[in-house]
Amino acid sequence: MTTTARAQRPRPTGKDYGYTNARVRGMRSRLLKRSFLEDLMRSPDLDAVIRKLMETEYAADLEERLLQGRTANQVDLALRDNMVRSYRKVYDLANDEGREILIALLGRWDLFNVKTVVRGKHHSLSTEEILDSVMPVGQMSRVDLEELARQESVKAVADTLATWRLPFAEPLNAVMPQYVETHNLALLELALDRYYTEWATKRLQGRGVNKELVKRFIGAQVDTINLVTAIRLLYADLGEQDPMSFFLPGGTVVGEALFQDLVSKSDVDEIYERLKYTPYGRAVEAVAIKYVETGSVAVFERALEDYLTKQAFTMGRGDPLGAGVMVSYLWMKANEVTNLRIIVKGVSVGMPVDRMEEELIVV
Repeated sequence: MTTTARAQRPRPTGKDYGYTNARVRGMRSRLLKRSFLEDLMRSPDLDAVIRKLMETEYAADLEERLLQGRTANQVDLALRDNMVRSYRKVYDLANDEGREILIALLGRWDLFNVKTVVRGKHHSLSTEEILDSVMPVGQMSRVDLEELARQESVKAVADTLATWRLPFAEPLNAVMPQYVETHNLALLELALDRYYTEWATKRLQGRGVNKELVKRFIGAQVDTINLVTAIRLLYADLGEQDPMSFFLPGGTVVGEALFQDLVSKSDVDEIYERLKYTPYGRAVEAVAIKYVETGSVAVFERALEDYLTKQAFTMGRGDPLGAGVMVSYLWMKANEVTNLRIIVKGVSVGMPVDRMEEELIVV
């Protein structure tokens, strides 16, 4: 079969993952090795980073963006362009069931982007600062996100989403009166998380090993959100507010009873003791000392995100003919782009290599 003939092969329908997974494995084989990232971190300047990246599959995206200037910002945009293109390619390759699964999973990026814009507006960040953190790989394009980021307030963001008839407007507007009165960002984030979880679960209704696999992964995402919430609530002054109002249903391990138990604890040690026999115990234990040193809940957030990323990486190992291969690649690609963005930014500002190594996500 010629290359042209392969390119014209019709997309598989139904639940046949053989063709999709063969193509995705080819894409996975082109992911950058750890040794490449280590060498990249030791580049003397941004020009050296660009030269090395031009020898990878990021070359086409770099060539286009660098016409606008040989800057770290343009390299960053090129990396994100490549990720969006890779995600779209996987979607195009997927069969009918695979596309249903991807729509549910990629909705997480829409959730991430809407939360990023809402947080930015809440904290009065500039449009550029907000756009620096978004990743337009879901339903919303970069143009959409630029328009959202230009809005003057959180309420204006919700109104714009409603004008576009995008579903995230509904949960935001439902709690907007409370937010306007209290200025409590957690109300908005919890409403968005609840909406996404319910929406994704509905999208994955029906039986089948692939849907069950992804449902468990989304359940693990919900678990990590609840665990971070429980740790944040340790030192929060809730007044008369019931801590259970922050519980997000849909987890696989952290149900209502466990969450209630966790929010009754008085310190991180007690939370670890309660979690140590669960899948999350090791992740929490690994950063407990760092938390004592820094006092930042972000260390737990990072540890649990790393745990989730590792879980996604392993999804392709169980069934070589299932949807896990596709999902695993998407997370590996996102992880690679995140690490490259850290290195590009680090080298461009002269950050020490050991500091960059600390910042890298699962390598």
